[in-house]
Order: sequence, then C-alpha cells, then structure tokens
Amino acid sequence: MFKTLKVPIGVVIALSMSVLAISVAVVTKVEHNNAIEDILLKNTSALSDELARQLAVVMEQSPGNKTLHNKVFQSLRGNPNVLSATFYDNNYRVLSSVEQSNIKPEVLSDIPNKPQSIPFGVTRYGSAMVAHQLIGSSLYPLGHVVIYVDVDGALTQGSKKTLFNQVPVIMVVWILCVAICMLCIHLLITPLTTLKKFTQSVFESKDYSLRSSIVSGNEIGRLSNNINSLLDTIEVELLINFEQKQTLVDQQETMARLANFDSLTGLPNRQFVLDNLRLELARAKRNDEDIMLLFFDLDGFKGINDSLGHETGDLILIEVADRVQQLLRDGDLFARLGGDEFLVLPDRDVSTAAAESLATRLITAFDEPFELRGLSLTVGLSVGIANATDANYDLSELMSNADLAMYRSKARGRGSFTLFTPDMVESHKRKLHLANGIESGINNDEFVVHYQVKVNNNGYIIGAEALIRWQHPEFGLVMPNEFIPIAEQGGKITAITQWVIQRVCLDIPTIKHWASSSTFRVSINLSGHDLRNAHLFDFIYNTFSVNGINPENIEFEVTESAYLENFALSNKFFRRIGNMGCAIALDDFGTGYSSLSYLTQINIDTLKVDRQFVTEIQTSERSRLVTGAIIDLAKRLSLSVCAEGIENLEQWDYLKLHGCDSVQGFMFSKPIPLDQLLTLKAQYSVEEFS
Repeated sequence: MFKTLKVPIGVVIALSMSVLAISVAVVTKVEHNNAIEDILLKNTSALSDELARQLAVVMEQSPGNKTLHNKVFQSLRGNPNVLSATFYDNNYRVLSSVEQSNIKPEVLSDIPNKPQSIPFGVTRYGSAMVAHQLIGSSLYPLGHVVIYVDVDGALTQGSKKTLFNQVPVIMVVWILCVAICMLCIHLLITPLTTLKKFTQSVFESKDYSLRSSIVSGNEIGRLSNNINSLLDTIEVELLINFEQKQTLVDQQETMARLANFDSLTGLPNRQFVLDNLRLELARAKRNDEDIMLLFFDLDGFKGINDSLGHETGDLILIEVADRVQQLLRDGDLFARLGGDEFLVLPDRDVSTAAAESLATRLITAFDEPFELRGLSLTVGLSVGIANATDANYDLSELMSNADLAMYRSKARGRGSFTLFTPDMVESHKRKLHLANGIESGINNDEFVVHYQVKVNNNGYIIGAEALIRWQHPEFGLVMPNEFIPIAEQGGKITAITQWVIQRVCLDIPTIKHWASSSTFRVSINLSGHDLRNAHLFDFIYNTFSVNGINPENIEFEVTESAYLENFALSNKFFRRIGNMGCAIALDDFGTGYSSLSYLTQINIDTLKVDRQFVTEIQTSERSRLVTGAIIDLAKRLSLSVCAEGIENLEQWDYLKLHGCDSVQGFMFSKPIPLDQLLTLKAQYSVEEFS
C-alpha cells in the first residue's frame, strides 16, 4: 500500500504525538478545573463572609433599611460567577435578593428549595456551589445570607482561556516534535533505502558479483552483510550450476551420440537406422518408389572371437567398417546393427542389378585378408538383399526379409548373396511353426521311431538304427534333416534325444524277441548338443534301470565333427557309456577334419563309412581307394566297420571283399516302423538281389 516506510512511520509518529498532546491537554484541563474549583470555593467562602459582615453592620446601624440592603447586594452583580444572592431574616423570610438574568433552571435543579435545608458553609450541588452564612453572632443572629455560584460556567470560562493559551504552544511543540522525528527517521531509513536500490539493481541486472557498500554495526549493516553473503553463495551456486549444466549438455550430446551411433565403429546404430528407414519407407510409399536393403554379417567371425579374443574381434569390426565405407557413395546409409551384423541402404539406384553389383563388390572386397597383430585373418560375407515393395513398405517385414535372404546365403555356403523371394517367407514360417511345435510334439507323442536294419556279411540282421520322424498334424511326416537343425538352434534337441532313448527302451523287448541274434543292437544318434549336456548320462542310466535294458543291446552313434568339436567332453561321456556296456560308433567318418590325429585317443567301437564314399564306389576310383583305406585303418585299430547307403549288390560285394563287417541301406530296407520291422525275415541271401 505504501511505497516507503516513511509514510506509515510518520503517520504513527503524528498520531502518537497527537495522542500525547491530547492527553497532556486533558490532564491539564482536569488539574486546571480542580484548581479553579478550589479558588472558587475559597472566593465564595470569603465573599459570603464579607457580605455577612457588611449586612451585619448595616443592620446594626440602620435596621430595616432595604435600600442599604440592596446597595450591599448590588456589588455582586459585577461577579460573573454569582448566579444569585438572598438575604433572609432569622425566620428565612427574604429581605433582599439579587440574581443574574440568564440563569439556567437546570443549574439550580439539584439545590434544595428551602434555604433552611442548606447547611452553613460552602456546599457543592451538581454544577452549582451554595454558600450559607449566618449574619451576626450565633448568640444574636441577625439573619442569613445565601449565595449561589455557577461552578460549570466558571470552569468553562477558565478552560476556554486555558485552551486559547495552550493550543498554539501545543501545536508548535507537536510540529517541532514530528519534524524532529521525521528527520531522525529519514536519517535512519536512508541506508535501508540505499540497500533497497542496491537489491533492485541486482535484480534488474542479474549481476550477482555486485556487493553492498553499507558498513554499519546496526541491524541494517548486518542485513547488508547478510545480503553480501547471500550474493556470494548465489554466485558460487551459479558457477556450480553453470558447470553442471555444461556437464549435462556434454552428457546429453554423448548420450545422443551413443543412442544413435555405434561406439566401436562410429557407424549409425540400429535405433538410428531404423528411425531413418521408417521415414524413408513412408516417403517411398507416398512417391510409389522402391527401396533396396542389403543385410550382411561376417562368416567365421565367431571363431575369431572365441579363439583370438574379443579385442581382435573389435579390430576386425573396425576394419570391416572402414573397408565397406570405401565402397559406398556419399548418400548411402551404412550402419552396424549389433555384433557382426551390418546394413547398407543405397541412396539412389535401387534396381536389383545395382544391389547385386554392390553385394558382389562387398563380397570381393573381403577376399583380401586382414593383417592384425602379425596374423592374416580372412573373413567372408553373407549378404541378403530385400526390397520395400515385397515387404509392403513395412519396416519389420523388410528387415525380416533381408535377414532371411542373408541366412539363405549362409546355407548356400557363405561368401555369397541372395535376393529375397516370397517363398522364403513360407519356408521361414514353416521353420518357426516347427520350432514352436517341438515341445507340444513331444508331449503329444507326435514323434515316431523308424528302424533301418544292419546286415553282416552273411546277410543276417544284427542290428538296426533308430531314426526319428515327426508325424506333424499339419505338415504330415517331417524328416529329421528338417526339424533336427531347428531343434538344435532352439536348444530342444536333448529333449528329442531323451524321447528317442525312452522309445527305444520301450521297443527293445519286442525287438529282442523278434531278432534271432542275441547280440542284436539298436543304434541311437547323439548330437553335439547332447554331448555338452551334463545330465544326459544320468538320464540314460536311470532309463535303462527303470526299463531293465541290457546296455550291450544299445549302440550310440555320434558324427565325427560333433565328437571332435567337444573332444574332452565327448571322451569323458563315451568312456562312461563304454564302461556301462554300450557300444560307440563314429558316424560320417572321413568327411570331417583332423580325424586321424584323434583316432588313437577316442573311445569308439565302430567306424561308419559315409554314404558319400559308398555311392561313388562304382564310378570313382578315388572313392574306392578311400573306402578301402578307411576299412584297412579300422582293422589295424581293431575297430569294426559299418558302411551305410548300400543300394546294390555290387557295392555290397566290394565292401565284403575289403573286410567291411556290416552294412545298411535301401538295398535291404528303408527306415520302417516297428510293426513293419517285425515282419522282416532274419537273413538276406545274395540270390534275392541277383
């Protein structure tokens, strides 16, 4: 309400001084009235005494002379305070009287009507004072005199005079005091005003380096010091806030860079490229254009990471990024999606021929090995190509199509590119359907075991290989070469293996009853994943125990590559299996690598010659020589030999001639269900195949 403290303080001082002046005036008036009453009392008493004395003299000298009486009373008319005066005789009869002309009746209203009721002396009645005096002596009284005096009139007249005399003095003193107080207030508030201007200047300029110059020991000085201290704190906090803000800005830039760019290669990352692809797809759809997408990853990169360490792998990724960027144009988008997966989005030419040409250049660029830390490392590419129109401009579908095409390149042998076609989606959907149905297939007993017999050189059936099939409710009979890789990728192969073992254990009693040979063995295939399962041996042991299976009737087969991939685990597992009484066969021998160096260390009973060599016995001299060498090697190592893939008598004769112990193939029987196996005769003769 008030812009300055001077106004309310001045008003308070003025009101205070006014109250003080009024209080002084009231007190003075009260004291003055008391003094006037005392004087009036004394004067009235003296006046009544004098009047009684004069009347006594007149009555002694001239009794009954009313003129003299009246003359004595006339002297009272000059007294403004006397209302009236009456001379009575001893019987209170009026002898003479005098009164003012302007007597107010209410002044005498409190005085008794009868003078004899008025006591001697001076008595106060309300606003009047009455003096009753005896004339003469009390022994010889001559009469009575009663004088009525106006007290309020005397007081009012005295107050007016006093007021007229005091008001100028009071006003002068009041004004002087107020002026002195305002001057003192001004002197006291001036530093506060200066401090207010200073704080206003700081507020308007936002310059917190300013400091107040007021130096004083009073509250204003301490307030100034506190404001300076507060400004010091604000300045320090502002500096800290500025540094923190700068840190946050730097961190925000770093986070934006990390959010959109790969920290290792500096390439745009998955999130960045997906955001851009989404915009590009929307633009292409509006303009009825197409977009080509190349998706690739590195062949053999996992082996480099595992064998040489992730640091070497990171260096490879950096070199890959540099090498690819040299092949691209300025507008092409090149990004790392994660791991060893990369994406290229050509900017202008989106024709199939241009995409295939770019893919060829990318693959060729990696023919030259990487020279890192004294090592020469060769890394190939598998490229998948997809376009937006095939994906209906859907980002997720476009990425999926490119990924499918890339994995098709890997399946074709790597170091190649594949252009996406719609049939790949159906194939992928079938794989997904199979992958998602494996668990329910096991629970619903959709899998079946077919048996393919093994025959010795005399034509007797000495065993059978258990081969799983999937009687799928939608796709019909699905072969293992389709769903086994899917199960291995999904980590469900061990569940399938356990199901096969349980199924074979249930079938063994029936098969033994049918088989003529007491050494009849059923072969069960194990994968590399099974060999890494630490609980598989316990499962086999418990299953055999529950079903009363003789381990000598079971043979476990494992491929050469699976055995050597997990050599230590495989040796430990098969040593325990062998000690239990089961036979062990090494399948697909000759198709792996470094097999000969491990033959002296692995624990096996049988070598199985791969069907690749058997099929070419009649047409390839090299295949015949390799097959003979494998059989001879096995014999020297005291191993039995089984050849698979026998389809005619000439192949069987050749293998028997070179010492092969047993064979299996379509010549004798395809894999068949158990009920059909039981219908076969126990021996085949040469004449049947002539």
